[in-house]
Amino acid sequence: MAFQSVNPATGKVEKEFATWTESELDRVLGQVAEATPAWGLTSHAERSDLLRRAAQVLQENKSEYARLITLEMGKLLKEAEAEIDKCSMAFEYYADNAEAFLADEIIETDAGRSLVAYLPMGTILAVMPWNFPFWQVFRFATAGLAAGNSVVLKHASNVPQCALAIEDVIRKAGFPENVFRTLMIGASQVQSVIEDPRISGVTLTGSEAAGRKVASQAGAAMKKSVLELGGSDPFIVLDDCDLEWTVSQAIASRFGNCGQVCIAAKRFILLDDVADAFIERFKESVDALKIGDPMDADTAIGPMSRIDLREELHQQIQDSIKAGAVALTGCAPAPGDGAFYKPSLLDKVEPGMRAYEEEFFGPVGIIIRARDEMEAIRIANDSRFGLGSSIWTQDVERGERLARLLQTGSTFINGLVKSDPRLPIGGVKASGYGRELCHHGIREWCNTKAIWIK
Repeated sequence: MAFQSVNPATGKVEKEFATWTESELDRVLGQVAEATPAWGLTSHAERSDLLRRAAQVLQENKSEYARLITLEMGKLLKEAEAEIDKCSMAFEYYADNAEAFLADEIIETDAGRSLVAYLPMGTILAVMPWNFPFWQVFRFATAGLAAGNSVVLKHASNVPQCALAIEDVIRKAGFPENVFRTLMIGASQVQSVIEDPRISGVTLTGSEAAGRKVASQAGAAMKKSVLELGGSDPFIVLDDCDLEWTVSQAIASRFGNCGQVCIAAKRFILLDDVADAFIERFKESVDALKIGDPMDADTAIGPMSRIDLREELHQQIQDSIKAGAVALTGCAPAPGDGAFYKPSLLDKVEPGMRAYEEEFFGPVGIIIRARDEMEAIRIANDSRFGLGSSIWTQDVERGERLARLLQTGSTFINGLVKSDPRLPIGGVKASGYGRELCHHGIREWCNTKAIWIK
């Protein structure tokens, strides 16, 4: 088996990489295991210096890394450059804050002195997706490394060049050899890595199906796991919203990265009083999006990451239309080479349709109407997913009151849902468990140890 790096804008195979044998995998895991204890004993100052150097490496090579992202998964070049900037910010954030996050916590007990220490766990396996090939990895790895853990990465099979480039960032930054390694292995080899006694935990960002499998394997092996899975985020438009602003943010939230974002707005839940006006402006804006070369600065919609994913999305849309949903625009592959799909809107979506029940991972907005705010909340919660959500209203007290009723890991009021190192990110229900970023994310990968001294 070989990993293929395929340009989704052209369908051209750019490079191929051989999959490792079991002996190659065992050798690298052994090297990481040898490096791990010493890394766990390094000072916070040493780690912070290396984290800052990694941020510099990313900036010094931003153009190269961004073009590689665009080449392998089709992200607009300007979006890829922003992704590299975000990774740098995460390294700087943990360089500045990790020591405080992991400081001993003094607890008053019957002991002469008692405390909670946050200590490294060992080696963490990261199973990561292709849609943000640098950010998804560093969203976890910045915290994992800052806590004194080593990291092994099993990246998505369609971004092998990004996977190797990520390891190169860590190497160029001067981290000790083998505290971060990319494993060139297939999905069938993941279970053996999880079960390996040299691995202490596993984190996965990806599909619900992959998450259930990894959670099962990690549980059987008695290993810690953190999962950030799919989402079908509600974008709730109330009757007192700033309509023009809300439509502009709806476009950004749904069609950024060609709609291939876990925390993108996917279900647009509109109160009846504002629905027609919102849809009219929304459709005009969708129809104005320019499809084209992701390297072109004027392009608004690049290709989807793979042809098979485009076909899967199209089938979901067609099945929903057969069940009664109304295609307002798009809803078809774009002609020509590559994995392009027309930016699309589906109206009149109701329970039982695939558009209502499933995550749509591509450039299509799903419109659902609600009589009032409480029906909007009920519809938003009527999903097995619970990742992000947003509420659009000029009454922020109303927005906060309703935010507390949403069964999601985050709610943004008058802003599109985004990951920010200063805030935890993660989901509930079938969107996973555990948190990344902020102090919550770094402590996920610590042995939270009580020490009692008489």
